[in-house]
Amino acid sequence: MTENEIATVIVDAAFTTHTALGPGLLESVCQTVLAVEIEKRGLRVRRECRIPISYA
Repeated sequence: MTENEIATVIVDAAFTTHTALGPGLLESVCQTVLAVEIEKRGLRVRRECRIPISYA
């Protein structure tokens, strides 16, 4: 799957989530539902991962 295909899946899942739930929910709720929608579309999801970063 290409990066564009992955992005399309994620945007579609986000649109579906927003359409179903509407605005104004807690971030944690939106994050959970979005993860479920993305997984339903066949992608693996990792949430709240630590990412090494260097800031000067």
